Formats: sequence, C-alpha cells, structure tokens
Amino acid sequence: MPLFFLAGGHAAGGSWARSRDAGGTAAGWVGQRAARLLLPTAVYSGLVLLAVGVCGPLGVDPATLALVGWAMAMQFWFLPAYLLLSALTPALYALHARWGLRVPVVMGVAGFGVGVLVAAAGPARSGLVEAVGAVNYLLVWGVVYQFGFCWRDGLLTGRGRRTPAALALGGGAVFAALVGPGPFPVGLILVTGQDLSNTDPPSAALLAWAVAQVGVALWIAPAVRGALERDRAQRAVRVLGAGSMTLYLWHMLPVLIVAAAFYLTGLAPEPRYGSAGWWALRVPWLLVLGTVLAGVVRALRPLERRLVSVERAVRPDAGLRGAAAWRMWAGLGVSVCALTYFAGHGFAHGGTFPVPAALGLGTGTALLALRRRGGDLHDVDGVHDVESGEGGEALGGDERADLGAERGGPGDDGESHRVV
Repeated sequence: MPLFFLAGGHAAGGSWARSRDAGGTAAGWVGQRAARLLLPTAVYSGLVLLAVGVCGPLGVDPATLALVGWAMAMQFWFLPAYLLLSALTPALYALHARWGLRVPVVMGVAGFGVGVLVAAAGPARSGLVEAVGAVNYLLVWGVVYQFGFCWRDGLLTGRGRRTPAALALGGGAVFAALVGPGPFPVGLILVTGQDLSNTDPPSAALLAWAVAQVGVALWIAPAVRGALERDRAQRAVRVLGAGSMTLYLWHMLPVLIVAAAFYLTGLAPEPRYGSAGWWALRVPWLLVLGTVLAGVVRALRPLERRLVSVERAVRPDAGLRGAAAWRMWAGLGVSVCALTYFAGHGFAHGGTFPVPAALGLGTGTALLALRRRGGDLHDVDGVHDVESGEGGEALGGDERADLGAERGGPGDDGESHRVV
C-alpha cells in the first residue's frame, strides 16, 4: 500500500502545480480527482447495497449477510485516507514547496510518537487514545504521500542511490527492532485475535516499513522504468491501469464466489492452517481466483466505459468557485464519512441495511457530481482517454505519467509504469 500513496503523491504534485498555474482552484482540482474515485465507488456500493436490500427480506441469515457485507467493503479503508490527502494536497504541496524534506520528517516523528502512544495504552485504550491514534491515517500515509512530492522534485534522488539506500536500510532496521524485541506484530495486516494492529490505526512499525519500501522503490526505479519504456510493456500497463479502479473495487467478489463454490459445497479440502497441505493449495487457489477475477473484470468493461463517459460529463470545472465549490466540499465530506462507516462496519452491519451511510454516500456523490460551471476552465490538467492514448502525444513524459495516474485506480497506480 505505501507504493499507492507514493505514486499518488508524485502524480498529485505535478497535477496540482499545473492546475494552479493555469488558473484552477483547489476546489476544482480536488473535485475532479474526487469524482474519478467516487463515481465508480458509488456504483459498486449501490449494487452491493441492492443485493443486501434483496437478501434481507428473503431470509438470508443476518450473520452471513454481515460477514459478506464486511468482506465486500474491507478495501474501503483506503479511500477515506486517500481522499483526505487529496483534499489537503494544495496545503501539503505549499508546505513541501517551503520546507521540502523537513515536512515528511516532522510528520514521521509525530506519527511514530502516536504509534508508540497507542501501543503503550494496550488493548484497553480509552476513546481519547483511539481518536489520537486515528490521526495516524493521515500522518503515516501522509509521510509517503509527501515523499512522492519530494521524489518528483529530485529531493530523494539528487545524490544517486545513497538516499534510497539509507531509507531502505534505516526503515528496515527500525521495523525489525519494532517487531522483534519491540511490541508490534510482524503481520502488517489486521489478524483476528491480535491485541495490537499495525494497520488499525497505522503503527510505528508500519511507518518504518513504509519508509523502507519507499527506499527500495526509489532504488529499483531506474531499472524498472527502463524496462517499461518498451512499447509492448507500455500498452500492457495502459490497459491494466485503465481497469485498476475496477480491480480495486471488485477484487473481493471472486473470493466469495470461489469460497461458496468450493468450500460451502465441500468440494475443496480444508487442511490445517499453515500445514504443508495448506501451502500446497496456495498456488491453485490463486490461479482459480485470478481466473474468476479476469472474468469479472471482463464482464464489467461495458460498465467501466460508461462510467468514464459519465465522469467526463459531470466532472467539476477546474475553476470551481463560490457556492458550487462549497457544495463540492460538502459532498466530499459526507462521502468520506459514509466510506469510513462502510470501511469499519461493512455494508450490512448486524445483518441490517445501513440506511444513513447509504444515503450519505449517495447524497455526497450527487453533490459533488452536480453539473455547475464555476469557472472558465473545464479541465486545466488535460484529461484524456488513457486506454486509447488519445491526446498523449501532446504531453511530455511527466505529464503522461500524471495523466495515467489520474485515470487509473484509487492510488493513482495508473502511473506506476512511469513512476515506480
């Protein structure tokens, strides 16, 4: 996940600078990027909520419905954090322009301190500690996002590979100390039964790991970029990047389909977790999941293309101002609150339909997508069709990288072939 925020910061820095220099406003820029994420998310959520609304009256077991609803929303933790960082980009980039590398350093020190506080409080931590810990969603991921700004401006690569090596080795050493003799678990995802999580909220150990991963990414970036300059590689990544939002939103559906088909029916063996038989089944399991996911993505291509057309039609103007700008901010705020609820509780908490959250996401997306002209510029960042490459020849290398990012997935991973 750190690489999503790293590539996102790299893309956002150049995108916001160009938009600002061309006369765009913060509201217009944020609104355009938010629309690219929220429209497909609202459609995905609407379809899942429709299924929840149908299954409840049909008598589906509430516990099963709650579990499935949680599984279909577990990836949503990413969106509130990323949307908030996008909304803060104009301010964060101004801090970067003034203070450079000192910004992620200060954010990192603060995030490390918050992580230590949460760990020291133990599993019975108070509501105040929980609230303070939640700040790390912005601090820890914000460090990596700011590193993206620094990378773009050459602050992390000006001394060749010495800075990337220092980040990789230093971050790796701190991580090893925190999960070895330190109190943090080695698992970087939330595991059932753990008293201390590295992800909820992001911990000091996760911060160290993120710094190490950034260092490795910067170290290998020149070689990877060279390999991906080939036309065939660029075409492949362009296609994958164009469908990355679909992959992000729908990748849990194959897990549920395969689990129902093979495990609920007893067709698949269930060896003990961690045994040799369990490990032997990992490759077949991944192959089956990959096959089903490819079918799901292919089936969703018409919907994906339709959403691209809709997004172009409702995209806020780059010069958004006045009441239209306030409406955009309100829509973004309501949507982030709804997505935060879904990320923590799922689409069917307690087996019931989440009326407030569903209304919040629908209302927020509608407020953001309502078509009103707030300026003379429609899209100063020059959004084109990445999949077809239309307009790409008019842009330089960095501009094409940012363009691919913005038309790509949730973490601007559409630009990964240029950035990472």
